[in-house]
Amino acid sequence: MAQRKAEQPEARSADLVIITGLSGSGKGTTLKALEDIGYYAVDNLPIGLIPKFSELIHDSPAARRAAIVVDIREGESLKRFPALFRQIRKKIKTRLIFLEADDETLARRFSETRRPHPLGTERPVKGNILAEREQLAPIRMLADYIIDTAKFNVHELRDVIGANVVGARDEARLRIDVTSFGYRHGVPPDSDLVFDVRFLPNPNYIPEFKNKTGRDRSVARYIRSFPQTVEFINRITDLLLYLIPHYIREGKSYLTIGFGCTGGHHRSVMIAAEICKRLAHAGFKVKQSHRDILR
Repeated sequence: MAQRKAEQPEARSADLVIITGLSGSGKGTTLKALEDIGYYAVDNLPIGLIPKFSELIHDSPAARRAAIVVDIREGESLKRFPALFRQIRKKIKTRLIFLEADDETLARRFSETRRPHPLGTERPVKGNILAEREQLAPIRMLADYIIDTAKFNVHELRDVIGANVVGARDEARLRIDVTSFGYRHGVPPDSDLVFDVRFLPNPNYIPEFKNKTGRDRSVARYIRSFPQTVEFINRITDLLLYLIPHYIREGKSYLTIGFGCTGGHHRSVMIAAEICKRLAHAGFKVKQSHRDILR
């Protein structure tokens, strides 16, 4: 369960998220989730470099949003973190995420991954977990978000980060590319979903449409005039609106949907444009492209 502990500073141009917490609590997954939605991500940045790093993201247009992981691997230097954190958040918008889980869950995760605890192998894992809790207690008190990851799988944790930390809607976490193509030029190799629209009447055989494309209103009107076109668009829209939330929950960041006709000029172009419009209307982030329209 995610808890809010501290009030956020007023919004500034730069945004730094610092991820910390117990080993095995999901810091790597959290960093990856933020990277997938546009944060510049750095794992295990040395404590001494954090002030300089915060200055860089403040001044760099290319990295205005950044996320870093700071944890027990820092050793004795970790004691300097509370003072540095207070100093940095006076200059730029900085938020601290603290991840944790119960001892049994953390011990099980170490057993499953067979990775040694960062505090060494001289004592049992549970002893290291207890020692780590004690060392991180002062940092935990500074956290803006405390997230218990015991009941979350990887995908659920990504959802929690998106909703609680970034405030992102589910729809914003998946970038969709709707593209048209011609089968005579091959299927786009990066397509996740491909739909063949060659069953629709071909405008290429109508002299007045031959040198136009599916972007032309008269061509689009002709294709849409057939009942099978309307039914296909409605059915595919319903299918995608069902599938896309499942892709999001599974952590997918990109989805490429291809619509193919013979040459990639008419039917596929019109269908791709219509589906793109409908997905955008449903709130998804969609990009439209037509690979073979000029061939």
